[in-house]
Amino acid sequence: MATFELIATAAFGLEAVVAREVKQLGYDDVRVENGRVVFSGDEKAICRANIWLRSADRVLVKMGEFKATTFEQLFEETKALNWHDWLPEDANFPVEGKSINSTLFSVPDCQAIVKKAVVEKMKQKYQRSWFDEQGPRYTIEVGLLKDIATLTIDTSGAGLHKRGYRQLVGQAPLKETLAAALISLSRWREDRALIDPFCGSGTIPIEAALTALNIAPGLKREFTASKWPNIPASLWQEAREEAKSLIRQDFSLKIIGTDIDAEALSLARHHARQAGVEQHIHFQQLPVKEIRSSHKYGWVLCNPPYGERLGEAREVAALYTEMKEAFKRLDTWSFYILTAYPEFEHLFGRRADKRRKLYNGRLECQFYQFFGPKPPRAAKD
Repeated sequence: MATFELIATAAFGLEAVVAREVKQLGYDDVRVENGRVVFSGDEKAICRANIWLRSADRVLVKMGEFKATTFEQLFEETKALNWHDWLPEDANFPVEGKSINSTLFSVPDCQAIVKKAVVEKMKQKYQRSWFDEQGPRYTIEVGLLKDIATLTIDTSGAGLHKRGYRQLVGQAPLKETLAAALISLSRWREDRALIDPFCGSGTIPIEAALTALNIAPGLKREFTASKWPNIPASLWQEAREEAKSLIRQDFSLKIIGTDIDAEALSLARHHARQAGVEQHIHFQQLPVKEIRSSHKYGWVLCNPPYGERLGEAREVAALYTEMKEAFKRLDTWSFYILTAYPEFEHLFGRRADKRRKLYNGRLECQFYQFFGPKPPRAAKD
């Protein structure tokens, strides 16, 4: 099998997390850039990356990268790429685009130029003047950043956050990929208790269970590239069988999700069933002020309300004060909290040991990390 460049796209601030996941899959030729992780792999790597990556948004095949300040440059450089290595004669190849700080700022024009160039290359290969595009989908993207054009083909289709277990959506859901990244950043260990006191439709507890049990997040879904003739179905089958064989089933977890919304908890239980982790998570209707646990040295990991809507700021401030008082009872625990509320540390009554800028959608947030004491070596929970 040939080796080529792949790109795992990532939300801002999560590039290092995605890079670590790529390396854990055994791909060492890794380069971290803004919003993406570039690595070398073959056709099987496309299958494994889509099935296994927890925090990446998509997996792309990198076709080429070059400077383009004129439409002629964009056309000629695009046409020079080996599109026929990937696109069959009946390929459906729409072109998407984006342009940031570039001379070629008109995205529709760039899309049209790239489409025309690819068609011309296909004409040379297949000796025909027209393509009906009724076959498998190969979404091409032209991305321009500071006059550098990057041409890619999307292998994922729907974003990788769509695991397949969350068909029903609650209010203000946290993306599965971000939830998985928060778990990774918190360094939670599966032998410790974990509580999400604002679990909503269950994303953080479910992603924690999937991680702890080593269940590949993409195991139950399909990808655009699974219909490509140049990636044999046997490779997808091998990758899925590998993932199934690595699922851990030899221990129980102490994961708790609480919320005051009964409807959201009903959704959470449904999603946990769909994900196959229902027996590993305890969901309970409970206000944050009543949070307590007999376990020691656990983790609180949560995404509480931010108070973004008009009139909610006072309620959220009161809620964060309740969190401060409730978490005092968990005196050996560590706390990991994602919020966009600017005065969070003041209301929580502590300066974070560490904080990290992340984005929940387009909203800039801080991931506040408060480290609890280390357990004595002989302590067993």
